[in-house]
Amino acid sequence: MHPSHMHIKHWPVTERPRERLLSLGPGRLSDAELLAIFLGSGVRGQDAVVTSRNLLQEAGRLRGLLDRGARDMARLTGLGPARACKLSAALELNKRHLWAGLERGAPLSSAEDAGHYFSARLRPHQQEVFAVLFLDTKNCAVAFEELFSGTVNRAQVHPREVVRRALAHNAAAIIVGHNHPSGHSGPSAADRRLTEDLQKALDMVEIRLLDHFVIGDGLPASMASLGYL
Repeated sequence: MHPSHMHIKHWPVTERPRERLLSLGPGRLSDAELLAIFLGSGVRGQDAVVTSRNLLQEAGRLRGLLDRGARDMARLTGLGPARACKLSAALELNKRHLWAGLERGAPLSSAEDAGHYFSARLRPHQQEVFAVLFLDTKNCAVAFEELFSGTVNRAQVHPREVVRRALAHNAAAIIVGHNHPSGHSGPSAADRRLTEDLQKALDMVEIRLLDHFVIGDGLPASMASLGYL
């Protein structure tokens, strides 16, 4: 009998999600397997993996699940209020962990760390949001602000306001980012023009623009890595 037709405790050890995580690491597990470990058990008549697969299908894949608030999650089959609150709390802990990594006082070692933080903060938004990470002279994080929000596909960004907030934080450099609720992370022509406008405005007050992240599904797109900065 195939493992998927048996209860997890009867699966071969090498097929069980927890054992696979311990031996291979979490990055080798599927979305359903990771969610199954979180759930611990499935609904009546199902193991946790089957319940997790059904949950992801009902929610519209992993992003559709994790972008929901706790109340919306609680309505999904297999979660309920208690599990929804635990999952929502786990997501918030992830955001705070990422921020803690930025605020330890050590200089930002790679823009990739900031990109992950922008993803955690901006990806859940259903409308486009533009945010700024302010850095001091040693490239240590000073503050993070969501400055502009708009419609599903556009947030009106004013470079002058970005400069004003950077001066208010006495920032020596900034990293900016915005999300694409559609999930597409490729920078548009408008994104490239905005990057140029921001860089020009910041150059006038001697504040460096280190990167501009575009957040969609998958990894964030870095304007610096793409050669636009």
